Amino acid sequence: MTTKTFSLFALCLLMGAALLACGGGSGNTANTANTAGGTTASGDKIGVPECDDYIAKYEACVSGKVPEAARATYKTSLETMRTTWKNAAETPAGKAALAQGCKQALEQAKANLGSFGCSW
Repeated sequence: MTTKTFSLFALCLLMGAALLACGGGSGNTANTANTAGGTTASGDKIGVPECDDYIAKYEACVSGKVPEAARATYKTSLETMRTTWKNAAETPAGKAALAQGCKQALEQAKANLGSFGCSW
């Protein structure tokens, strides 16, 4: 399970770094500050259908299928992804990259969380 969590987190960080390099600039400061203050809530939309779909499915899986002892780790990973993706979606180039990236993230999550019996 540690390998699964690490894989998801590494994918998130890799996507975030690539997307920020493609056009995320100083415009991201406000969202980062809001997230640091704890204002990002479950259910926030990214604005990219593939990402919003991924987040909804991931949340349903984690909340309904992942054992309580492991949930916090998965939820933390999700919040990191949500923040990174939301920042990346602020630019047209970021949104375009996110569409494909979130499709790949969903495929990765299917493989990593499949043992919990989640329906995707």
